[in-house]
Amino acid sequence: MSDDIPFDKHFDLQPDKVAEVAPRVRAVVANNPGPFTFKGTMSYIIGRGKVAILDPGPDDDAHIAALLDAVRGETVTHIFVTHTHRDHSPGVPKMKAATGAKVYAQGPHRLARPLHIGETRKLDASADMDFRPDIALADGEVVSGDGWTMEAITTPGHTANHMAFAFKEADLIFAGDHVMSWSTTIVAPPDGAMSDYMASLHKLARRTEPLYLSGHGMPVRQAQRFVRHLIEHRQAREASILHRLHKGAADIPTIVKAVYIGLDPRLAGAAGLSVLAHLEDMVARGEIATEGPPSVTGTYRLADAPLPA
Repeated sequence: MSDDIPFDKHFDLQPDKVAEVAPRVRAVVANNPGPFTFKGTMSYIIGRGKVAILDPGPDDDAHIAALLDAVRGETVTHIFVTHTHRDHSPGVPKMKAATGAKVYAQGPHRLARPLHIGETRKLDASADMDFRPDIALADGEVVSGDGWTMEAITTPGHTANHMAFAFKEADLIFAGDHVMSWSTTIVAPPDGAMSDYMASLHKLARRTEPLYLSGHGMPVRQAQRFVRHLIEHRQAREASILHRLHKGAADIPTIVKAVYIGLDPRLAGAAGLSVLAHLEDMVARGEIATEGPPSVTGTYRLADAPLPA
């Protein structure tokens, strides 16, 4: 299924070196490559002279120094944050201390839904629980700087507080981790929710910006076409889950084995959480059933299938 998405896996930026990636936008990639971060987290500098920084990245002194060196002689007036995973927002305190800029984001980290009885927060290690913006933005709110205008777009799904930003003068969107050129997005309950993620994809599909700059990887071109591919991919993933459950009730490891062919073993846990996100959404819609709330240890069946003996 993912083979149908026109991924772009090339990457020619060097860690902690500044490069212009779009009109009035420079990027500095953090040196934190990995199976979830690709070649590293992208930090962006918007404008010239009086600039904004979007996603200062991890708490990495070398990366913060590279960002500050890239804006030497300029004034940082705003700091924007797309979401509060630890590869995107922990650099904020040092950047704020060095520049005095105010921080703009949707809000602190929060779960997409309450924890179920006996459930633990599996992704706490990846969440920046200390983050607090100076100014919390609502959907559609506009922030202006010197030669740039940013529109806040709430895009929950990857995290509950995920926010994209439309750079009006350049006709592009900073998409964070919601849309990336190199890979599909991880949606892992209770941190994120598939119903939110799909609604946010449909929301972006109604917009017209042709270019997305993402949290990882190179720019997404023909963005509306790419977003439609992502929507179709998730719909196909649901169809694969239903196809497996037509053969009988199954747990999540069994479903993962059936629908993720050739999966990188390092991503097995994330795939299981992504399947859980689909299952939660499908249970809520009444397509499938399980005993109690959906969980990673649950067994799932078609809604009209009899209970196992």
